[in-house]
Amino acid sequence: MKKALALLLCVAMAALAAAQTEKPSAARTRDQAPAVATETPDLAAISPAASGVEPMAALPVGTTVKMKLVTPISTRTNKAGDRFSGRVTEAVTLNGRTIIPVGAALEGKIARADEHRRIRGTPTIDLRPETVIMPSGDRHALNAVIVDTDARPDVDVNDEGKLKGRGHDARDWKETGIASGAGAIAGGVTAGGHGALIGAGVGATASVVHWLVKRRSAELPAGTEIIMELSRPMSLGASGAGQ
Repeated sequence: MKKALALLLCVAMAALAAAQTEKPSAARTRDQAPAVATETPDLAAISPAASGVEPMAALPVGTTVKMKLVTPISTRTNKAGDRFSGRVTEAVTLNGRTIIPVGAALEGKIARADEHRRIRGTPTIDLRPETVIMPSGDRHALNAVIVDTDARPDVDVNDEGKLKGRGHDARDWKETGIASGAGAIAGGVTAGGHGALIGAGVGATASVVHWLVKRRSAELPAGTEIIMELSRPMSLGASGAGQ
């Protein structure tokens, strides 16, 4: 009987010791669980403003950019592949923020600079703006088409954004008239009225031939204002813009 009581007492003491051992372990598990959860935050829930990273500014298609040429361009001296540069003359803004400030540099290439005889067409300049360089030195890609220039009427801009020199104008008609008159006078002196008609025709023909083979260049001096519009959205960090 005594042995049985001693055995039961030993079993009870062993059970009590086991229960006391499990309680701290469970407590430690409950205490550590919140700590693990706080170490893996939901990154998707963090907004750009909360993270301190500003969103990207995107200038839409059709945004106007105005610049003045720093390098002169001429169909006489330039060829396809030459580079050109200018300076932005009017700040480009978006939602009240200045995205491209006055004085930012603008660079590009000349895709075409043709100077044909008039019988083959008018002189043509095709400019491809490529890069805007901020005062900070940051460079941003730009795709734009030329829409206007203050070089009119000597240079016009067609629907494709190409700059066209003048073709036949009032000065050519004046030259033709002078040549016809000179021919008529010479013919009249030598052969009377009939000679005057022949001389006028010869003079007019000579002046027309001269006009057809004459070359005329298209010129864009340094300081010429060029107006362009973005043909693709232009994205850049708003952090680089001023207020």
